[in-house]
Amino acid sequence: MRKVKIVPEAEDEYRVRPDPDDPKLTVRVAGVDQTGARVKTGVVVERPLTIFLNRQEIVTAMTIGDYPEYLALGFLLNQNMLRLDDVVTAVECDDDLEVVVVRTKRATDYEEKLKKKVQTSGCAQGTVFGDLMEAIENASLPKAELRTSWLYALTHKINTTPSLYLEAGAIHGCVLCEQDRPLVYMEDVGRHNAVDKIAGWMFRNNVRPDDKIFYTTGRLTSEMVIKTVRMGIPILVSRSGFTAWGVELARKAGLTLIGRARGKRFLALSGEERIVFDQDLRYVEDESAKHRRKAAVHED
Repeated sequence: MRKVKIVPEAEDEYRVRPDPDDPKLTVRVAGVDQTGARVKTGVVVERPLTIFLNRQEIVTAMTIGDYPEYLALGFLLNQNMLRLDDVVTAVECDDDLEVVVVRTKRATDYEEKLKKKVQTSGCAQGTVFGDLMEAIENASLPKAELRTSWLYALTHKINTTPSLYLEAGAIHGCVLCEQDRPLVYMEDVGRHNAVDKIAGWMFRNNVRPDDKIFYTTGRLTSEMVIKTVRMGIPILVSRSGFTAWGVELARKAGLTLIGRARGKRFLALSGEERIVFDQDLRYVEDESAKHRRKAAVHED
């Protein structure tokens, strides 16, 4: 096995990621802790964003409000209301970031999709329009390999990146990666929103999914599997666990599915034959407790 030394601190390599110090994304609130002492803590904001496709209102999503263009585009792509070959003529956001309108050159066929709606297990009640199984049944994912040296390097870099998750908690993070390099980090109150933001970024930047790895802090449910497959990404990794249907769908689609990826540990329940075990575990650090913290509390 090749020996790969994990560096102590992660270099910020991301092309896009939220700024945890952005005052629009968090606020300080006062409270009382278990001892009766007055404390202040950081909390993430949550606001509604209504997405329109041309003249049709599609959905109102609860979101932290950053990257509304990517969120709207990614949501429409993952719901199959927008195709990769569609020409988007404009994406318009109002000044208060309450409405985003995606305009396309051709007329869209969203009416049939809107007739069938499924509430998923996603945070903030995720929604899937149209045929829930369409992406799985039509899946044709590349058989991309995953090296364990990439996996350990990625989880370390991601866990040591300054983030809203570490600053305030109550939020999910999703990261688009290429081999051992994280490319785009998105966060939101609902993990499905963070996924959609990455899908929108990929669409806007013409990024191909064939050799990409998708990392999430959230659990691997059917919804997460379906969205990853629809995006064409062959590898899905999480620090959290699985649901039975999420595993079943991943196996049907040929998706490499890895959960409970923390420190030296991980568990692959789909596509394990494409994993290359090239990392010597003696050179992998355990996850530091400080990188698991949420909502640091400060005395008033």
